[in-house]
Amino acid sequence: MTDILYSIVPKLQPFDYSLHHDNQFINQQWVLINGIDDAQSMYVFKPNNELVISENNEVTTTRWSFINSNFLSIMTEDGIVLIKAYYKDKDTLVLNQKASEEYAFFINSTDYSERINSKEDLQKFLKDKYLKKASQLISEHEFYYIQHSKEYGPFTMKELFKKVQENTVNAYCMVRDVNEADYTNKLRIKDLLQEI
Repeated sequence: MTDILYSIVPKLQPFDYSLHHDNQFINQQWVLINGIDDAQSMYVFKPNNELVISENNEVTTTRWSFINSNFLSIMTEDGIVLIKAYYKDKDTLVLNQKASEEYAFFINSTDYSERINSKEDLQKFLKDKYLKKASQLISEHEFYYIQHSKEYGPFTMKELFKKVQENTVNAYCMVRDVNEADYTNKLRIKDLLQEI
């Protein structure tokens, strides 16, 4: 799993205070996924510069502060540590101690109803997250369809679903993505509806 985590490091975007601070950082429940089977740790960065760390049901409160756009400091038992913050997406935070090759990987569990305490829980979280993301992409994406030997579109999946409900379009009509030249994938509206 460590290899998979480190493979995303080149794709990280630096923390941007104006973009990430209010909506994606403060008061979010960040679950540490490094060594999740050994210890269950959650970090919550509070707006008053408190950092609340819950590890195996023990709660510790320490201090944190911003130094500049993507560097922050965290008070630890060993003193102040400088950390560089990155995002993979809005649900993946990565912290890297300055002058170190060690990374701490976190996922945002704030809007997730189940606890994440093991690799299996983590895999379920990621599966649910990416299925939801794929479903959203499909529902907003545009497709052409063929009915009675004539092509129509493009329409979003939401629009096609409405047409199927109103019986103006048959759910078995062939569809093609707006980026495809033909219908060789043999997808039907019905097939896409199963994915959303």
